[in-house]
Amino acid sequence: MYGASSKGRTRISNVGPHTRPQGKGEQEKNLWSSLLNGVASGKKLPEKTLLVLGGNAELQREFLETLEADTSRRPQDRRRKKPPVANEFALGYTYQDVLDADHDALVKPLITAKTIPETLVVILLDWADPWSWARQLRDWVRFLRGIIVTMDDDCKVTAEEIMQAWQQRRRGAPYEGASAATSDSLINVPLGQGEWDEPLGLPICVACHGTEKIESLERDHGWREEEFDFSLQYLRTALLKHGSSLIYTSLSVPNSLPNLIHSSLGIHSLLKRQTLKHNVIDRDKVLVPPNWDSWGKIRVLREGFDVEGISSGWGIDIQVPAKSQSSQPSDDDDPNALSAPSAQNPMHRVPSPKIPG
Repeated sequence: MYGASSKGRTRISNVGPHTRPQGKGEQEKNLWSSLLNGVASGKKLPEKTLLVLGGNAELQREFLETLEADTSRRPQDRRRKKPPVANEFALGYTYQDVLDADHDALVKPLITAKTIPETLVVILLDWADPWSWARQLRDWVRFLRGIIVTMDDDCKVTAEEIMQAWQQRRRGAPYEGASAATSDSLINVPLGQGEWDEPLGLPICVACHGTEKIESLERDHGWREEEFDFSLQYLRTALLKHGSSLIYTSLSVPNSLPNLIHSSLGIHSLLKRQTLKHNVIDRDKVLVPPNWDSWGKIRVLREGFDVEGISSGWGIDIQVPAKSQSSQPSDDDDPNALSAPSAQNPMHRVPSPKIPG
């Protein structure tokens, strides 16, 4: 588990020894400084939490580096650059690298009634091993469901309110991030088939990182357009049930990851309004914003995809088996027991390794 949080702005006090009596001008200056500092303190930015699940330490670190706004830097230069540390002006982030296997004990303290509105969960998948995506995603969804079940009543109420607010941001309406407030101009479009059937209590983003490895899938494993399309349709169908966004990312290819993360966390620039433009055509730049997708759009990508069957089967797959009520991600279950037909699903053709801690 890898967490990154953006620190809010703190009050700056201009206090120092006085070597002589203050004049009238200095008193007025200090008065204004005090008033301005009071306003700054009153508008203190809340702390934002980005909880990244999955991947190994290197993949997580590379993913966070992708959040840099400067995409013109060479990948090797960006790897050498140390991550910015959050300061009093909210110009960076701090992070904590956790390698302990006890996910429950580590994540539960982070999920409170206060932090839920300011939290985004990212499930990180690796393009080096797309065959295990379905199983890894299933296990992390089970894990999050287990966390929500054990929360206290205040947390459950807050989580429900946040999910309702996200559901109200319908397709075609301006996307305003994770704020609970909604605009009067939003269009109240009824939920479509397979949408928000299984809300998880927290906003979710799934990031498939390392699109530069796509070429090796074509060259070494014989992947064609059919395999890439099926993988995308499968993910979109599953994530539609949770109201999750989806993005394909790479450290070497400019993408919309910063805009997606910032919008989901309710971080908006006052100088430049960023828009999230969907993309399901370019295989290395896929972006599915929250509340944009639908069964109809998923079918259009390639005919013959059983969206109803995959959606129904996914709802069964994410149920925690009766033999084990633990929410801990596990690899004990048969990875080929998922709902999609294994003969058609490129994500189920080889055994899946253990989920990295």
